[in-house]
Amino acid sequence: MSVRPIEPADFEEICALLLAHAAHEGVADRVRLDRQETYDALFGDHPVARAHIATPPDAPDVIAGFALWYPTFSSWDTRAGIWLEDLYIKPEYRRYGLGRELLSALRSLTSGRVEWDVAHGNDGAEKFYRSLGAEPVGGWTRYRWSAP
Repeated sequence: MSVRPIEPADFEEICALLLAHAAHEGVADRVRLDRQETYDALFGDHPVARAHIATPPDAPDVIAGFALWYPTFSSWDTRAGIWLEDLYIKPEYRRYGLGRELLSALRSLTSGRVEWDVAHGNDGAEKFYRSLGAEPVGGWTRYRWSAP
């Protein structure tokens, strides 16, 4: 298996994976995928997001999944970290260790926190993340202030 940072040639597949992930989560009707904004966020003059892709060993040209993330900073730990925005593996490539490899790649990029959200009721994801040694963060409620 192979994990690597995305390249501009991967962009259309990344868009397809973002849409597939939204459909899997049941929120496809809420997605507003502006390709130019997304491209600029990943590859523009001032990128704000990053992504890594995973390919299966028997099909190195197939993008089987991705991790979309961005850098963070903790004022309490005083070190850089990573916020994992999306982790998605195509259903036919699940249980091959690709999610574990993607998260391991992110873990290797920082000595700080790697954090993410898990939707309530996503028991499979919670079990997977706990198997990595990750734990839920108690005592905090996430707020979101969206643009009108």
